[in-house]
Amino acid sequence: MIRSEFTEKEFYLEEFRGRTLLCAVYHEGDSGDLRALGMVAQDLVQNGTRVVVLAAGGGVTDEGLRAALTATPHVSEAVAPCPVVLPPGKPTLPFLADLWGTLRSHMLVAGCCDADSVARLVECARELAERLRVCKLVVLDSVGGMHHPETGRLISFANATVLGQLLADERVADRRALLREVAQALADGVDAVNLCTIDGAARELFTYEGAGTLCTREEYCRVARLGVDDFHEVEKLLERGQHEGYLKARSRAEIAEILFEGFGATVGHRHLAGVCGLRTAPYAADRAAEIVGLYTLTRFKGEGVGITLVASMTAEARKRNFTYLFACTTQARVGEFFVRQGFRRVAATDVPAEKWDAYDSTRQQTVQVYRLDL
Repeated sequence: MIRSEFTEKEFYLEEFRGRTLLCAVYHEGDSGDLRALGMVAQDLVQNGTRVVVLAAGGGVTDEGLRAALTATPHVSEAVAPCPVVLPPGKPTLPFLADLWGTLRSHMLVAGCCDADSVARLVECARELAERLRVCKLVVLDSVGGMHHPETGRLISFANATVLGQLLADERVADRRALLREVAQALADGVDAVNLCTIDGAARELFTYEGAGTLCTREEYCRVARLGVDDFHEVEKLLERGQHEGYLKARSRAEIAEILFEGFGATVGHRHLAGVCGLRTAPYAADRAAEIVGLYTLTRFKGEGVGITLVASMTAEARKRNFTYLFACTTQARVGEFFVRQGFRRVAATDVPAEKWDAYDSTRQQTVQVYRLDL
């Protein structure tokens, strides 16, 4: 089993390195409650990420905002926030030039905005994000992510289609103005918008689970062959699946097989949502293929990523003229998932004998086998 030190947080920090995030914070309360944002901002700045913070709401002041953003150990003047004063109306060219001059010497700039609602604040942030062409707009308020109007379940991911459905639903009237600004920000060229609470900012930006709603303008989910730049993260996902019991423990050689024969599902601009491999070499005589290492991130469970991966593996297997596709699992829920995709449960003898060469005998007693004839 892999024991890599490459963590979830490091993966996301690497994604943000050298880029700029704009954070819009609406807070009704003491500025001291923004310390969680300060810790996130300092992590980003020390990572080499530029951060622009716009804040609004009762009780939030420039002095309090600055104090909250520096209320972390070992803060140096080099990463301390520099104030920014947003002009009334749309950002002017002189203002943008001054802001860039400030960002050249200060990785963190922050200031308060005269906005009486989160939607109005996001409108200001959207106009600035569009001119700066930032990679991400993060919106923090007391409500956080969007919830499904019927089930109440947190919507962890929303593309343009989902946003359109929410905007048309009368039950989200209290957030409609905000959603319009989010949709417009994506249309204006912002890669992604995150909605979450202040306390959830670190989990939203630095973990697989997230804590709010990730909105993107890109196609919902795309599947493609893995490349070397994906390998660190895929190793961590496979390790995570092993720890949770969904995946069997694999040797480095088996991991390498998934890396070099594997596929990744991405949502939005570059968010890895799930992985799997298509193992074929041992089963050439049977013209069979096996789906291995199928794992989707917690944030995207229930969002159809696993279905998209299996559909893509099925299409790939048909393209390569295989006779059947199969998968093995010890988890009943996973087996039910494969049945819903058209697989049927079969005996171990209904797949190539090579599958069981050197297979763990204890695991083999509990493993379930599912097959899809092509």
